[in-house]
Amino acid sequence: MLKILHTADWHLGKRLQEYSRLEEQQLVLQEIIEIADQQEVDLILLAGDIFDTFNPSHEAVELLYKALKRLSNDGKRPIIAISGNHDSTQFIAAPDPLTRELGIFFYSKYDQEFTTGKLESGLELIRADKGFMELKLPRFDFPVRIILAPYANEVLLKQYLGEMDKEVAFRNVLKEKWKNTADNYCDENGVNLFLGHFFFMKEGEKPQEEPESERPILHVGGTQALFSNLIPAPIQYAALGHLHRYHSVDKNPCPVVYSSSPLAYSFSEANQEKKVVLVEALPNQPVNYQSITLSKGRPLYQKTFTNLPDTLQWLEKNPYCFVEITFETEQSIEAETRRAIMKAHDGIVNLIPKLTGESALLNKGLQAQDLSQDMNTLFKRYYQSANGMEPNEEIISLFNEIISQNDPS
Repeated sequence: MLKILHTADWHLGKRLQEYSRLEEQQLVLQEIIEIADQQEVDLILLAGDIFDTFNPSHEAVELLYKALKRLSNDGKRPIIAISGNHDSTQFIAAPDPLTRELGIFFYSKYDQEFTTGKLESGLELIRADKGFMELKLPRFDFPVRIILAPYANEVLLKQYLGEMDKEVAFRNVLKEKWKNTADNYCDENGVNLFLGHFFFMKEGEKPQEEPESERPILHVGGTQALFSNLIPAPIQYAALGHLHRYHSVDKNPCPVVYSSSPLAYSFSEANQEKKVVLVEALPNQPVNYQSITLSKGRPLYQKTFTNLPDTLQWLEKNPYCFVEITFETEQSIEAETRRAIMKAHDGIVNLIPKLTGESALLNKGLQAQDLSQDMNTLFKRYYQSANGMEPNEEIISLFNEIISQNDPS
């Protein structure tokens, strides 16, 4: 039985506002390595968004290479990694000639084609084409075929796949490309996989609104989703990246699965369980797959409090987290209260006042202003709603100075 570990969206180097996540990323990658070792995994699929930016920091790059070397078990466990929308195609492709000796394959461009051959570890790349590779692992008498679908922007997709003016044409071009690849290479005598970084959904279903960290990729022609039925019938498992929560998009023609990111990267992901997916596969048989929950890294919480003692008590009980606090108050948060909260915990990312009572009613009233009122009155009402207090004379004077500079008279 071939064991595959599916992971994605590492976003190495990503920050939570001013907070670095590198230490947590190091911990969770160590956890993924331990899972791969404990489960005796044979193959790793890394489905894009390896880094968080096109120009990752030295620390993020070093973390990736050290982690992949260990995850590859010094070349005995192949790793297939594709680029995502956060990755630079040139940066991801650059180390491939060197990492190949450790069985680590980076794929980022649709016109990229691997060179076939056998490595010292016994791993052999039997066949390769644009968007395709076929591996022979020493322990198995059957090959592993992988259709490779890294993210590509509008310019690259047009360059590689031709002009696409409408959503239907875009989907049809990709469907035809993947079908032709599967027809040419993916028969019942091997394990057939799909590795992609796009926004997939089941055709006919209403797409769920995605949180900020999982915004759908805008494709050519304005389409925001690919359909799961575009995946060719011979494929036994589709390993996806881009959406940061674990979920199965569809079970037909095969399991189409997002593994999730290893850490929560925004408060829209608060309370999500982060996972990797363990897949067991044999040729011409349905795969078995299960998610494995990751435990490392700071969880993210959104909490609402109405008084200082309850706030401080919760912060004391939850020292290892990042939290966004909404504090209900009739006026603005007093300076002493704010200082006490911020001093009590090193992971408070946002402290947001929520006005209650008369201030809240005033805030609601500002949703539809009488634009015939003078500018000073409108400014005072806006300032009151935003800050829970009226502006002082110095602020009013500054405002008047600003608008006088823009007065055409």
